[in-house]
Amino acid sequence: MLSVLKASLVGVPMPLCSCGVIPVATSLRRHGASRGATLSFLISTPETGIDSFFVTLSLLGWVMAIFRPIVALISGMIGGGLADLFDRAAPDRTGQECHEGCCENPHKENRLIRSIKYGFVTLPRDIGKALLVGIVVAALITAFVPKGFFQEYLPAGIVSMLVMMAIGIPMYVCASASASVPVAAALIVKGISPGAALVFLIVGPATNAATVATVWKVLGWKTAIVYLLSIAACALAAGLLLDAIFPDLGGVAAAHLHQEGYSVVDHLLGVALLVVLGFGLLAGRASEDAGSGQDS
Repeated sequence: MLSVLKASLVGVPMPLCSCGVIPVATSLRRHGASRGATLSFLISTPETGIDSFFVTLSLLGWVMAIFRPIVALISGMIGGGLADLFDRAAPDRTGQECHEGCCENPHKENRLIRSIKYGFVTLPRDIGKALLVGIVVAALITAFVPKGFFQEYLPAGIVSMLVMMAIGIPMYVCASASASVPVAAALIVKGISPGAALVFLIVGPATNAATVATVWKVLGWKTAIVYLLSIAACALAAGLLLDAIFPDLGGVAAAHLHQEGYSVVDHLLGVALLVVLGFGLLAGRASEDAGSGQDS
């Protein structure tokens, strides 16, 4: 169980989406991580990250920002613990030696340079497209969905959470890119409860067809079922708990999103974010073009 806890703790702050986490988790498995630890990492990592924490804090406030990593940690531990409990006799399906770059080519670059390059090039390159898509989708919801639409046509409580779960599970929504956060914020403004929005924020980033297929292949079908059920159950429980503890959070979040009087510093920071994202995307495109040129 200690390995499950460690895997979940390591996964929570990492900015990896549900597809980006697949090769990392597979590598951990090949390096000897247990089935439960691998699944714990697969669950907790895409549900949140240090980048999505700050975006959530900015758009939805401190309650949602703190709630998300706690739920990610707990759901990862529950999923990993259940995997070890119910799937002990399953065969090891890795069957390959590790030939990862981490084994053969350790980094020789200065750590400070690597950190700066990751923060201003690699991370913006990875999150830029999804974040912009999330903002555009949120803008469309805000512009075209009438105020109170969900309150009128979608029953509150567990029904709305189940609907958000049904929408979020098959979708590919990247938490590390924080694309899910603007969409959740727009849904709250239009009448969805914060608990239902939290369900979407958990199941959307944590599940997609590629991850389920990988879990099935690498860890077995029992673990794949545990993976889906643990995420769904933890998301539903977290949503109900959030609405019960903070019944007025929806109004607070909506007011937070509608606050006016942005300062010059706020606008400058917004421009700086766009510049960093744009630079990261252009650098990533240049790197891809250079790689394709070498291949040809």
